[in-house]
Amino acid sequence: MGILQRLFGPKQPPAEQVHIPTALDWSSAVPDLVKLSGTTTIGKEAIAALAQRSDPDDSGYIEAVGSLQREPNNPVDPHAVAVFAQAERIGYLPGHVAKALELSPQGSRPVRLQIFTQLLEKGLRAEAWCWLGEGAPVWQWSEQNRPPLSVSAKRSAEHRERHRLVREALAEGGKRAEQFKAGSVDGLHYLQAVEPIKQLKREGRLDEALALCYVAIEGAERAARREKTSPPPFYTEQAAIVHRKLGQRDEEIAVLRRYVAACPPQHRETSLKARLEKLLG
Repeated sequence: MGILQRLFGPKQPPAEQVHIPTALDWSSAVPDLVKLSGTTTIGKEAIAALAQRSDPDDSGYIEAVGSLQREPNNPVDPHAVAVFAQAERIGYLPGHVAKALELSPQGSRPVRLQIFTQLLEKGLRAEAWCWLGEGAPVWQWSEQNRPPLSVSAKRSAEHRERHRLVREALAEGGKRAEQFKAGSVDGLHYLQAVEPIKQLKREGRLDEALALCYVAIEGAERAARREKTSPPPFYTEQAAIVHRKLGQRDEEIAVLRRYVAACPPQHRETSLKARLEKLLG
């Protein structure tokens, strides 16, 4: 039985695979498909009004034709490009996309929009995408295959994505598989420990969280030694936080010293070293 199964019980049947896109997935400054920013802050009320008009069945899904408009007087970003649907400003293009987009301050450009909404305990959550490419939109999500909108759904999606990444890397073989094997302890790669550590902390299971932190620290150190680089600091940060919560000052100092020692000399000036120095006075 693996580490995570001992902590959380047997594995549940795998949920539908999701992929969490990042800007690094895009091969150009202006990708075909773009997730809008500001949809749950600046555009929240506009999307709520739009949903009342365009989603009478309360399906939480809207496809619409919208438009792009530059905002040269925007106090935050003079390159900002606002996205409108039915005269409602529902969000903005990401900054790096807006800056690269060929769009005059006086002109506008029609775009296809895809909007998802969900009413959560803290109110309406909305996310939207626009298609900047040629031809018919190729959406990543659909009315039947929705993106994760709640905090818990996003956590689960990110955890599944890490599992997928590790699984595919190990199956690939060769150098990449060896890299991931180096970062594994008892069958658990350190990437797979991120959300379980957070969950154990949320549940107040601090001793278990700490034990998992040290498993991940060992894996991260093994991988770092192989690549002659610094280990990811997350696991040490979490261990230090738990030690602090438990009133274990000596153990907190020890785990911070361990991280500093694991870093190549030229990379030791980190926030963790500063924290260590502060503890030592």
